[in-house]
Amino acid sequence: MEDPVERLYSISEVARAFGVTVATLRYYEECGLFQPVARRGRVRQYDRAALERLAYAQLWHHDGLLPLADTAAVMTTAHAPERHALITAQHDAMQERIDRLTRAAAVLRHMLRCPADHPLDCPVTGAYIRARVDAALTGEELPEPTFPERPHSP
Repeated sequence: MEDPVERLYSISEVARAFGVTVATLRYYEECGLFQPVARRGRVRQYDRAALERLAYAQLWHHDGLLPLADTAAVMTTAHAPERHALITAQHDAMQERIDRLTRAAAVLRHMLRCPADHPLDCPVTGAYIRARVDAALTGEELPEPTFPERPHSP
């Protein structure tokens, strides 16, 4: 049976257990993500509730990839609709980055597989480059790069 007095963990124990540096934990404290419950001398001490709050912050920051300011905002928001609005904005921005990275990966895959000696000789890449120049000269919107999964035959 566990001792009725809750165990406290030093800042170095917490840093080691959570895979972060002591400086990171101090910074998280400055951001208001979690706080020590006591000090023994100059050493910060944390109880299980503080560790759960740290794990909750890591859920948003490390796993959800939210910036620390947004992590703090989500963690301190008292009402679900406000929290959902913050999360929705982050999700939409992340989805936009994912879409851009997916298009970029398709371009790079095509360029790696393209048998043409020069990009302008490739029917796909050449057409895109010419359309991009035309759009720039006419002030039109840049075309969306669409590169097939399989390269053309030479």
